[in-house]
This record gives sequence, structure tokens and C-alpha cells, in this order.
Amino acid sequence: MLKMSSSARFGILLDLDGAGAHPAAWRVSRAEPAELLSARWIADATRDAERAGFTGVTFEDHPLPVETPTAVTARIDATLRASFTAPLTSAIGLVPVVQALYNEPFHVATQLASLDTASDGRAGAILGRDGDARIAARYGRTPLAPDQTAEELADVVEAIRRVWDTWEDDAVIRDARTGRYFDRAKVHYADFEGHRFSIKGPAILPRSPQGQLPLFAIDSSDGGGVAAPDADVLLVELEVALDRAGRTGAERVAELDAHIPWASTGRRRYVGDAAGLLALLTELAATTQGVRILPAVLDADLDEIGRAVLPELRRAGVFESPQVGATLRETLGLAPAENRYATAASTPAASTPAAQTTTTAPTQEATR
Repeated sequence: MLKMSSSARFGILLDLDGAGAHPAAWRVSRAEPAELLSARWIADATRDAERAGFTGVTFEDHPLPVETPTAVTARIDATLRASFTAPLTSAIGLVPVVQALYNEPFHVATQLASLDTASDGRAGAILGRDGDARIAARYGRTPLAPDQTAEELADVVEAIRRVWDTWEDDAVIRDARTGRYFDRAKVHYADFEGHRFSIKGPAILPRSPQGQLPLFAIDSSDGGGVAAPDADVLLVELEVALDRAGRTGAERVAELDAHIPWASTGRRRYVGDAAGLLALLTELAATTQGVRILPAVLDADLDEIGRAVLPELRRAGVFESPQVGATLRETLGLAPAENRYATAASTPAASTPAAQTTTTAPTQEATR
């Protein structure tokens, strides 16, 4: 993992997937099932989370549909949802989940850098590592063996980070006198050779505001986590159902369980009052870098956390909400990202880099 800044701050992210983490959440949500895919629902939920003061929001995603038969199974691409909310918000971090094993690393790097630019530096990402053969088929890829997934994800992360660094911060000069938009000496080749793919060219857009977007990994100690290599922040996942409106969290969950049980996912789960959640988050803040909260019912639990938990954490000095104008790296207390190519030899003026991806897979079919 990257070395954390000594001033790193505890982050609290909220997942905005559908009506909530409970598979029957849609039955008590204020939104009708079809509305859960609407632009209004996505925008309202993100702005509600920003007003509450969360560090960031995550947008869950997966190439395969949810297999729970009585749940809402449709999703809109996570990076697309995050990009849609970028101009509608001003402080909160936007963190899509991107399944990265079979996707093109160059495309992933470009899409996330575009999100960072659109949000003025508030983007991050969780890189998924599901090696399911059905996902490979959707991308026209050869499935990876189980012992290849960690190696492939490490290659993907390194390739993405190199692409993000290919433009130096001051590469764009917009010199009207000479007609030059950028300084070719400050745009570099990624030149990455992985085990099953290679990337040659630079990014097709200038360096984004953060340079290197924060990459989040999910703590896998409780099972089902995403232990992405070279991550900036390790998150504990916490499912939450709070007491609300005269009903206990346990009563709310029991009502939903009558439709379909909330099966264990391997994540930690808290069901109870706001004071108990406050104590748990305070405890976690002393030992972890951040928490990703998955509310049982999004609109109900988001409101309760924003009203009764986050203000108390701020008053206790345990947590700081993001400020308008701050990048996500700044909000998390991460050091500014250095560009690995900034001190490298300049690219010869006669050979302007051109973005391209080539395949080097001598032991299997082409995978990129």
C-alpha cells in the first residue's frame, strides 16, 4: 500500500446503491422501484449525503445482475452515475466501484481521470477483482485462473497509475503565438509491460486535478473484501440499520426480513441506536483509515446518520466533513501526488506520443 500521510484523516463513505443494502429495502423506500434508476433519485441521494457531511459516496457496480430474485436487480454504470453527480455537488467525494480485471486499463484510467476533471478533483475509485468467467465473456476475454487474479489486478493498478502520470501538471501551455496547445517534452509514454497486456501511449487528456486519484481497498478480514494492491485507503465495510421514528433498528430489519432475509455478506453489521453507532465509529477511527457504510434503507438511515451521528463525531474531533474547493486527497489528508515522469528525460520533440494499447499474451489468447 502507499505510505499514508502523517495527517491522514478518518473517512466515512456512504454507499448509494439502489434503495439500500437490505434486499427488501425498496418496499419501504420513499421511491418507487423504477425511480431508483432515475437521475433525480441519484442526484437527490448524493446531495443529501453531501449536506449530511459524508467524506464521500460510493456507487456500487457489477457486470452481472443481482441474483436476489425479489430485489431490484437493475443498475446504471457506476462511473456514469458518479459523473452525472459531479456538477451537481461541490464538496463530497465521488467513488465508483469499477470491476477492473477484464476491463481495458487504458479506458478505466481515462474514465476515472475524466470524472476527476468534471468534479474538480473529488474522484476516487474502488477496483473490483471478480474473476467470474461470465464477466470475461461479456468483455470477450479469456477467463483468468484463480491464481492469476491478484497478479492481473496488480498489473492493472500499475498501468492505470502510469497513464495518469503521463501528462505533467504544466504540460498544457496554450501558446497562441506558436499555435501549440501542449509542451511535447512534458507528455510521456507509459511504457508498461504486464503479464498479459501492455500499454504504450500517454493519456488522451491532460493530467486531472488530483493527478493520482485515491484508490480504496475493502478490508477482506471479514470476507468478501477487495484487497487491491497499491491502495491509498483501506475501508472497513459496515452495514447499518438504526433506531428511527419510535422503532428500533431490529424491528425495522425484522419487517424487511419478513419479505426476504438479510443474509450475511461477510461484512460487519450494526443494528441499534445512534449512540451505539457513534461509539463504534469512534473506536474504528482509532484503528482504521475509513469506513464504508451500507445503509439498510438508504433514505431512512442516511437521514438518521446525518442528524444524530456525524455532528457528534465532528464535535468530538473524530471526523471532519469535506470543504468546498478541497480535493478528495486533501479531504483524506493524503499528500499531493508526485508525477513519476516529471524528472524523467523529455520525450523527443520529433516523436509526439500517440495513445495505443498493444497485446503481449504469448501463453493465451489476446486479452486486451
